Amino acid sequence: MEPHFDHIQSNEDFAALVERLEFEPYYAVDTEFHREKTYFPQLALVQIADSRGVAVVDALVVDLEPLAAILDGPGVAVMHAARQDMEVLERATGTVPQRLIDTQITAGFLGYTSPSLSNLLDRELGVRMAKADRLTDWMKRPLTDAQLTYAAADVANLLQLSEQLWDRVQDRGRQTWVLEAFEELRTTPRGPREPSAAWQRIKEIRHLKGAKLATAQAVAAWREIRATQSDVTPRFVLSDLGVVSVASSNPGSVEDLRRLRGVDGRSFRSGVGEELLAVVESAKGTKPASKASDKTPEMPSNLRPVLPLISAWANQQARTLELEASLLATRTDLEDLLRGIPDARLATGWRSEIVGEPIRRLVAGEAALAFEKGSGLVLLDRPDDPPL
Repeated sequence: MEPHFDHIQSNEDFAALVERLEFEPYYAVDTEFHREKTYFPQLALVQIADSRGVAVVDALVVDLEPLAAILDGPGVAVMHAARQDMEVLERATGTVPQRLIDTQITAGFLGYTSPSLSNLLDRELGVRMAKADRLTDWMKRPLTDAQLTYAAADVANLLQLSEQLWDRVQDRGRQTWVLEAFEELRTTPRGPREPSAAWQRIKEIRHLKGAKLATAQAVAAWREIRATQSDVTPRFVLSDLGVVSVASSNPGSVEDLRRLRGVDGRSFRSGVGEELLAVVESAKGTKPASKASDKTPEMPSNLRPVLPLISAWANQQARTLELEASLLATRTDLEDLLRGIPDARLATGWRSEIVGEPIRRLVAGEAALAFEKGSGLVLLDRPDDPPL
């Protein structure tokens, strides 16, 4: 059954929706956006559902700023795979939901592995969603009835789905675990990337050293800043190969730049080429920066062989508890714990109880891992007497 929805295309109608939402304890939210050619996501639609219906809001003609009062209010926003949607909402309204439920995360604590919304609705509620058209241009107007109906379906059953999943979480006594995961997601930094760290995402730079690396770092930071200022993807300003070519060749003129591999001369209009040359010049004589990870404690060499073993054990624990493995412990989480990083995710809370503390005991020699037929890896207390 196709969802009934209101198509909101005026600030007056949107104001009425916002007023209605003020009294809703739960509301579902989703967005449709594009960012293939832009640095920041281009918001096209916001879909909202509450106890009284579904609305599809045209973000190209409606001022979404009033929605901030709802996101900052006492109501709980229910979303699915909310990470990118929260970035979009923050840019459009200046804030993100202060109270959040993410049905993908909830499902992960019930044994699902990064499930799509359509998969969850089918398995949990028996609701079949129409297949998504990946080529849909949400910025094009007018949108067809089929497009609007598809967008509305993203939130039409989300509140019911969330309620059903939460009942199962309560049955397993995992409320604290799930709420902590929601807050981790909600408070994860969003927005523009740090320009000084932009070079770390360019694989080809890892082969550079010394002055060339310092230049590449400066050029990558400049590219990131230009991209944010122009709202284009960094590679539209200068390709990854172009960053490395500039750093490796030390060009002295715009014509030198144009002859480099990976450099599109058409991008050097309005003084951009001269600006890039100034960046190259300013980088001369500077030392390359280290990766942020280089400042973290080194993993003791005697613990490196332990990592594959505890990783296998942690994954087994996740399967036993019917948890998505990444919600319990990622490889990075395990590395941080072995390095002794104070705020490691496995050092506190429920994760510490399940895997963090047992691993600490293992590393301290207070426990040992053994393989038992039918059970797999098991953690055992070590006897006080040393082994022969």
